[in-house]
Amino acid sequence: MKHLIIYAHPHPESFNHAILETTVNALKKNGHDVVVRDLYALNFQPVLKPEDTSAMKAGETPKDIKTEQDHITHADVITFIYPIWWAGLPAILKGYVDRVFSYGFAYAYGEEGVIRMLSGKKGLIINTHGNPKDYYNEIGMTTGLKITSDTGIFEFVGIEPVDHILFGSVGSLDEEAYKGMLKEVEEKINSLFTQYALTK
Repeated sequence: MKHLIIYAHPHPESFNHAILETTVNALKKNGHDVVVRDLYALNFQPVLKPEDTSAMKAGETPKDIKTEQDHITHADVITFIYPIWWAGLPAILKGYVDRVFSYGFAYAYGEEGVIRMLSGKKGLIINTHGNPKDYYNEIGMTTGLKITSDTGIFEFVGIEPVDHILFGSVGSLDEEAYKGMLKEVEEKINSLFTQYALTK
């Protein structure tokens, strides 16, 4: 399978980066093709500007948007790896969705409603947050985050969410806890995608 990973964290020494490396290594061990788009390293411009929408309406998609759309088109699986900031996506990733998952590429409207133009692809999301996981579960934040991104982004454009992993208390744990989380990522990747590698 062809995997596209959209990664959004500004610090290369972060736990999110360790999650990224673990994910890439697990996928490659299973024989998958992997492309990583590190939005901070790319200095991706996240602001949707009037000239962007005007150009796309004229059929002249800006080059940086077209590049990302081509990566999405060629991917079987799209994975988002990012920290939860202020109950949502980091601005650079939200801007990526705003600009790249555009009308006419990711979705459209027809007589029967939404046309989901990225159907047939699978989606995985891996998040970290500083609050304890139990607290997020209790106040409904975990459910809210899954609805916003799994349903509101992935399912809206036809991408099938296969899982959404959230790690809490990141930044206040010991080394063994982080190792356990990375092991969980590796095992999840193996359980989700080994079968696809073997049947290709």
